Amino acid sequence: MKKVVIAGGGIAGLSAGIYALKAGFEAEIYEKNALPGGECMGWNRKGYHIDNCIHWLTGTDPDTKLWQVWKTVGAIDENTEYAAEDKFYTSILDGKRVTLWHDTDKTRKELLEIAPEDADEINKFMDHVEYAKSCVIPSDKPLDMMGIKDYIAMGKEMADFPKVMKEYGKISLSELAEKFKTPVMKKLMTDYLPKEYTAYSFLVSYATMASGNGKIPLKGSLAMTLRIAEKFKEMGGRIFTNAPAKRIVIEGNRATGLELADGTVVEADEVITAVDTAFLYGNLIDRKYMPKDLKKAYENRKAYPVTSGFQIACAIDADFSETGTVVFDCEPLSIGDQKYERMSVKSYAYDKSFAPEGRTVLQANVVQSDEDYRYWESLSKEEYKAKKAELSEQLVERIVKAFPELDGRIEILDCWTPLTYNRYCNAYHGSYMGFVTTVGNKQMRFKGVVKGVSNLFVAGQWVMSPGGLPIALVSGKFAVQRILRRDKKSIDI
Repeated sequence: MKKVVIAGGGIAGLSAGIYALKAGFEAEIYEKNALPGGECMGWNRKGYHIDNCIHWLTGTDPDTKLWQVWKTVGAIDENTEYAAEDKFYTSILDGKRVTLWHDTDKTRKELLEIAPEDADEINKFMDHVEYAKSCVIPSDKPLDMMGIKDYIAMGKEMADFPKVMKEYGKISLSELAEKFKTPVMKKLMTDYLPKEYTAYSFLVSYATMASGNGKIPLKGSLAMTLRIAEKFKEMGGRIFTNAPAKRIVIEGNRATGLELADGTVVEADEVITAVDTAFLYGNLIDRKYMPKDLKKAYENRKAYPVTSGFQIACAIDADFSETGTVVFDCEPLSIGDQKYERMSVKSYAYDKSFAPEGRTVLQANVVQSDEDYRYWESLSKEEYKAKKAELSEQLVERIVKAFPELDGRIEILDCWTPLTYNRYCNAYHGSYMGFVTTVGNKQMRFKGVVKGVSNLFVAGQWVMSPGGLPIALVSGKFAVQRILRRDKKSIDI
């Protein structure tokens, strides 16, 4: 029996492990942290649970092929309970508020009432959100393995999506915002995703939730990760935690194993890496193996930016009137050379397991960029600690100013920065998604293979934009299918 060794125990690594076992291989996962999951993670503080990944899980509609992959790995099934959320988010400006509800008819009606002067743009936007509901993530097999029949079937399934690309595929969110006259509508278009994003990405995100294909599983990200890990172990897989990889051993044109940080060498017939590609190329293997397009993306930070955040988690009384995510203006907040005048808060009251009775968790986020990461990286240990504390207090002050009813009712539980993601997951510049697809630049996508090494495969969110959990999930499956295809075996697993 062939032995598949997997570096990295995030969603991509766990997926690869489960599909390797389904394919009849022996599978072992080596994870640097004490728990598997990577960025699909949560942790406890002072009796509260802080969830830091799933804002919505693409693939919760049982009629989609992606749902079947999630079910196969043990993440969700027919009995999964989801949060009773009814909106994407709310934007507030100068006392006016607009909401993207899951009920798109309700959204259209509300937006038209608030901004009648933008009726044409609102109706066009909402019509194309409906078209965007047809967007799917290929889940059966990698695009390069698809035949004519596969493409025809996918084309039929996504028949309305070309309309979205035609209208919104060549403009940024900032350009989309300028099409509206009403100030709060302008903010609505740029409040959730970075303004550099292509506009269609935003429509797809909203459409995913509005279609019922982007729900939030109760119990959170960590619980979902542990369900997947348990499924892997029940199938006979082995997970080794606190076992960071040092390098992939390559002899000639083959990977013969994985060397761990403690010097142990694990022999393997096939190796799958499910780590951040910035860590893979130049650390686990020589940078010379990096695909040209990926190298260009790392070198061109303006064309392919990444997104992270400075965040705090707080405990509050559970009778806070706001639900879900709310974005609002705030007094200028300085982080390095950057100034921020808008921030968001998210209430986790929808999941009673996260807090003691009568309390809830409220998280605040200030979106961070490549420049912010470099600022945090420049600080000494003492400066870093002091800045985190200072910003945490400043965020609480701004939350209270926006929502006076919370005065004296907030307790800070924890705070974290882009460096936290880098330290815990080797995440490039602290990114919790893949490269941002900007207007005029090719969407990042590369085959999960390493040219020159016949048995080394790459999984993870970086293999295809926009990254995130769905891409990590299917990339693990695809890596195993590549082994099977190379060996001229059936890829139906």
